[in-house]
Amino acid sequence: MTADSMDAPPRNTRPPVAQAALGVGVVVQDGEGRILLGRHHGGTWELPGGKVDPTHESVAAAAARELCEETGLRVAVDDVTVFAMVHDVVAGINRISMAALVRVDDAVPRVTEPDLISTWRWTAPEELPGPLFDPSAQILAVWRPDLAIEHPAAHHLPIALAPRARA
Repeated sequence: MTADSMDAPPRNTRPPVAQAALGVGVVVQDGEGRILLGRHHGGTWELPGGKVDPTHESVAAAAARELCEETGLRVAVDDVTVFAMVHDVVAGINRISMAALVRVDDAVPRVTEPDLISTWRWTAPEELPGPLFDPSAQILAVWRPDLAIEHPAAHHLPIALAPRARA
């Protein structure tokens, strides 16, 4: 053992070198089968979602938190189904987007972050506006492959069977 290795923290307590960003996108489906999309000031339409906090927060908890922070809609963590992991690479960073689904029967979203989103809109999955934010497009393509949504190449790993979309 060298003097340098004796001064270093034990391997299990050293943080890894950052090489990935972890987020969650939430497919919110209402009682009519529509999904919720927000119009970002950057010009894209996107699902509610965001980063998973590095505080031992679960993906489902992050989905419920982000949904509430962005839209004012509250759902129980137990009502969130995490159904896939989507992985791509942007500028040399692995981007991991977890795909989650929640159902709400009757909900009116609010714009709670007007510096980011100008409006929330319920949309039939077959009538998606464009352009979509890439991670949202990737998640929607995993959720409903029958829609043939254009999106950047990504790997995906099913985690759970996504509940069937409402007709």
